Amino acid sequence: MHTKTQPNKPAALRLTTLSLGILAMCSAHAELADTGPVAAAVVVTGQRASLSKAISAQEKADNIVSVVSSDDIGGLPDKNAAEALARLPGVSVQRDQGEGRYVTVRGLGPDLNGVTINGALVPSPEAGRRAVALDVLPAGLIRSLEVSKTLLPEQDANSLGGSVEVKSLSAFDLPGTLLNVNAAASHDGNTGKKSPSAGLLWAQRFMDGKLGVAVGLSAEKRKFGSDNVETGGAWDGERLGGFELRDYLPVRERKAAAVNLDYRPEAGSSFYLRSFLSRFSDDEVRDRITVGNFSGGGVLEGVTASARAERRIRQRKYTQEIGSLVLGTEQKIGAWQFSASGGISRADEDTPESLNDGRFRGNANFAGVGFLNGEKPQLQGPAALFDPANYSLNAITLQQRYSNDKARHLRADLGRGFDTGDLHHELKFGLKTSRREKTNDTNQWAYNSSKSSSPNYWGAGSVAMSSFVQGSELDYKLGRIGIALDPAAIRARVANLDRNAARLAAESSINDYTMNENIDAAYVQDSVSFDAWRLLAGVRAERTRFDAAGSQVAGSTITPLNRSRSYTNWLPSLQARYDVDQQTSVRAAVTSSVVRANFSQLAPGVSLASNTEAVIGNPDLAPLKSRNLDLGVERLIGSDGTVSAYFFHKDIRNFTYTTNLAGSGQWAGYTSATSYENGDKAKVKGIELSWMQPLRMLPAPFNNLLLGANAAWTDSRADVARFDTKAKARLSRSIALPGQSDRVMNLMLGYEQGPVSTRLALNYKSPYLLELGSDILNASQDRMVDSQKQLDFSFSWQIDKRFQLTFEAANLNNEKYYVYQGSKNHNAQYEQYGRTYKIGLKAAIF
Repeated sequence: MHTKTQPNKPAALRLTTLSLGILAMCSAHAELADTGPVAAAVVVTGQRASLSKAISAQEKADNIVSVVSSDDIGGLPDKNAAEALARLPGVSVQRDQGEGRYVTVRGLGPDLNGVTINGALVPSPEAGRRAVALDVLPAGLIRSLEVSKTLLPEQDANSLGGSVEVKSLSAFDLPGTLLNVNAAASHDGNTGKKSPSAGLLWAQRFMDGKLGVAVGLSAEKRKFGSDNVETGGAWDGERLGGFELRDYLPVRERKAAAVNLDYRPEAGSSFYLRSFLSRFSDDEVRDRITVGNFSGGGVLEGVTASARAERRIRQRKYTQEIGSLVLGTEQKIGAWQFSASGGISRADEDTPESLNDGRFRGNANFAGVGFLNGEKPQLQGPAALFDPANYSLNAITLQQRYSNDKARHLRADLGRGFDTGDLHHELKFGLKTSRREKTNDTNQWAYNSSKSSSPNYWGAGSVAMSSFVQGSELDYKLGRIGIALDPAAIRARVANLDRNAARLAAESSINDYTMNENIDAAYVQDSVSFDAWRLLAGVRAERTRFDAAGSQVAGSTITPLNRSRSYTNWLPSLQARYDVDQQTSVRAAVTSSVVRANFSQLAPGVSLASNTEAVIGNPDLAPLKSRNLDLGVERLIGSDGTVSAYFFHKDIRNFTYTTNLAGSGQWAGYTSATSYENGDKAKVKGIELSWMQPLRMLPAPFNNLLLGANAAWTDSRADVARFDTKAKARLSRSIALPGQSDRVMNLMLGYEQGPVSTRLALNYKSPYLLELGSDILNASQDRMVDSQKQLDFSFSWQIDKRFQLTFEAANLNNEKYYVYQGSKNHNAQYEQYGRTYKIGLKAAIF
């Protein structure tokens, strides 16, 4: 049952009650009563209990938050954190190989949203990004996920869309001892391969209940595949200049562990340790055939011409690790509440020496080559196109890369409640200092000469492609590629050669950098309760010091580059709630936030490829600043249903985008000078609607249905500009923000009766801008991701008090990933993944 929060309590916000039903629909599970080391009773809970706990968590927040509850024991049905968050209103997910990876909040891309684990900032393992790939966080270890859509002064101001807080399990979240184990197997419909997964959760209290220990372990090894065809945007009107067919065969592994310790010696005193480590790896083989260099420059659909063809392969294994360790304490000192914490977090991506490109080129151009179907190009060509005897070794490129992102923080907060007349205050202030270092190191080697006198000669031996194949035809469902290449044979060809002679100095230096971002912050906030009102006002100040080191590369000359700067941001905040009655609440918030540009944009590297071509980093980019307005109303329906509507508007300054500086300033003589700059303004506005209601009013058995829907309509506008050499002036045009879908929607139908719990969920998002083309003023070069809808199903059956059987089916509608350039029939990328089925068994041992 839900109790309305009183005016002098923290604000009750149930913005995403509906979506919680979609997300928190964990299968029924066993929860133990607190009877000491050995539990006795088992209480079965289900969808509505999960929903109730998520609502309760939202009621404790003074700001607008959306909460996903795992119902205490890691029962989220989604594969990872990104897919769990994707079911919230205003939140969408960007997928990689069919799995949710990055989260977009309110139309703002992954690099513009912050992520913390147990209060510690999560750095990004990817070299040039701030975005955290949330597929490295298995859903089974997550206690709850919270998305703050409006920020309090006490929170880091590092998100424009939303700040995601990941919380792992604590022994004090449970009434007693817990030991749960689970095992599952999945089937990939595209390749027919089977994949195992397993997990363990244990929590227990010691020392007369004063010390709590919680441990979570998770492991998964997934074998799957995808089929891809892409043009890379090689369109000139209706003529296509080239395309390639790609066959992906990755093996994806996830391993994660969380250990949490809590010590509560007496009332008002607590100490805690939160640790989390996740390792994600992809061992991927990408085999492909590429056609291009058509006679005449390109071909129309159904028309053939002579063309060059290449067979290419990439084989690499990269590993991403994310870890965090937080130590903290909370102490009640008289009327004051004191808290302090210190944390270390890190993320890295390690790609040992990989076969970046093994390339075989046709001995001569092939006649009669063309394509059918502009959306999903099908290769037309003679049988000779697929004969390995017609190809010879052209180049071998190896690459090694390591990126590291480390963050440390110390913070202290002090607060107390007091009354002034009829007003109740909750005053809080604090300090925080954080240090972040981002580094990247890349090395690249190339073997592309058949002359023995060349320093990067690939050695004696056959160069025929038939000496480097595995003898089996690739299982490619979008046409034919040919016989699979053997990456081991290609690697063996250069394994004993001198790496130093083949090292590419420019490519190995231009992307190397070290950047330090040090932030010192202070804040003060006061919340006031009176009558039916609750107001929170405050301000946060952040002082940022930024240092960057990189290189300018011009031919064989490498010159060090360094840059330092500092700035201060003042971020005021006002949040209000008014309770119209016991069922209806009205909310308003005016807040400020700031996000620094991506590291790849800030890196001070300059590549002078020639006298007319350059790529220039911009460490002088100003941070993106946003002023935000939120208005909303929500009404309870009965005891656990709700309907709500929220409007938001964001004014963003210093929007960052890619541009071409050619023809202006020091780049006046260049035809291409790619760099980054700040735009003047960008705007985002939208509305989120949410509805959730158990259908108890229906006759049995339909009264056990749970129905819900949420939707967000978002609109964004930003101006991009470049110098136009013909007009001899700066020209601009208006675009939507990259990653922003106009419409995002979730529909859910759940059913729960006795031991059975099930749900059917549909997630939809409309097309969005992926990236601008080489000419940012030409809309026909924009790359758009087509609309996506995915239907998922889950079912659980509580066999008895300890055992539960689960079944999940993902992507039942076999949704594809399609990117087009300019118009819908101009393919940039098409990829299909198939369906995935998973069956598992969970056991509550005690």
